[in-house]
Amino acid sequence: MAYTVNDIEKILDFSTWPTRKKIDELLRIDCDLYCNLGKESKKSEREVVKKKSKQIYRAIKTLDQDLGVKFLLYMDR
Repeated sequence: MAYTVNDIEKILDFSTWPTRKKIDELLRIDCDLYCNLGKESKKSEREVVKKKSKQIYRAIKTLDQDLGVKFLLYMDR
């Protein structure tokens, strides 16, 4: 099953998945968002992807504080 941004809470709630697998799946979703952008993508589309990415990084922060903070800091550079 391919998860999307809408499944972030579901992924966080999986009790059978280890933290590493949850983070990997969240990063896969993030990667998929950016891979679907192209040269012709509008600025508004890029901003939507950035907001979704920030959502994902906040979710990662709940699983691994240090990693989540680093992602959030580096996304604005």
